[in-house]
Amino acid sequence: MTKPNYIRDFSDLPVDLNGKSILVTGGTGSFGRRFVKTVLERYKVNRLVVFSRDEQKQFDMAHELPVTEYPELRYFIGDVRDAARLELAMSGIDYVIHAAAMKHVSIAEYNPFECINTNVHGAENIVRAAIRQGVKRVIALSTDKACSPINLYGTSKLASDKIFVAGNHLAGSNGPRFSVVRYGNVVGSNGSVVPFFKKLLERGTDHLPITHPDMTRFWITLEQGVDFVLSCLELMQAGEIFVPKIPSMRVVDLAKSMAPDLEHRTIGIRPGEKLHEAMITVDDARQTAELDDRYVILPEIRLDIVTEYWNSTRRVASSFQYTSDSNPEWLDTAAIKHLLENY
Repeated sequence: MTKPNYIRDFSDLPVDLNGKSILVTGGTGSFGRRFVKTVLERYKVNRLVVFSRDEQKQFDMAHELPVTEYPELRYFIGDVRDAARLELAMSGIDYVIHAAAMKHVSIAEYNPFECINTNVHGAENIVRAAIRQGVKRVIALSTDKACSPINLYGTSKLASDKIFVAGNHLAGSNGPRFSVVRYGNVVGSNGSVVPFFKKLLERGTDHLPITHPDMTRFWITLEQGVDFVLSCLELMQAGEIFVPKIPSMRVVDLAKSMAPDLEHRTIGIRPGEKLHEAMITVDDARQTAELDDRYVILPEIRLDIVTEYWNSTRRVASSFQYTSDSNPEWLDTAAIKHLLENY
């Protein structure tokens, strides 16, 4: 199938994972499962470790992707809060993809200690374990909510981003390299608005609840997310925050594409929720380089290897910001419907 022009292809800069050993935290989540399947399809890896704390999800995933068919797979029960378990799991690992997180805004607001333990202390544990075990590269998945955060989830992920960027200084010249990937809402991922609307429609609802008629969000497909992470694993030097160029959508257009004849009822913005999301603020602009398909926020604390590599890359204007309401790329109802049917 030919991809429409609003589905940007991030797969043209592949990293060579053949013969490598990789660990994915949160490996049974939406991203983790797709990442594992993609790696198994494209590469002959030495070892691919699925690290997560949900034994039922691991049990189900092991039935879908059994070790008898994929002997390079390892299913490793563990929590990023457990530093000793992480260190054990990273033995002999080349690359780590950190996708584990507590992600629901409202749940984080009501359970702040749990959010901090997973998202902040968990990030610290990843950095320490990677350094101690001599991992080569670590990519941490972030979120648009970490940019100018107004809720605890976003704040905890901003702290996580800072920890991973600073990890390069803690690791020294011969230690692991750490970078971050930041992107928006994933089409159809667990906990997103699409499955929520689908459940309502299956139950025969007579309306769809809309938090605010003007609300906008960035959108990326799961396939794009995986390809973007793989390409950043190839591009990364140390301490960059990579941001893909992806389209925005209006929540009301999503509702119209899923149920064009249903009424919309405005229910109000929930605690900790933004009307529009940002991925790069004007304060980040002075540190931001631009490529054809992504932006790269460079670390403020100087790293010579980073400065030299990105020195010739064009920079954004000092007044630049990347927000879902000012984005030049938009999905209309037809494009959203196509995405829901094909991705």
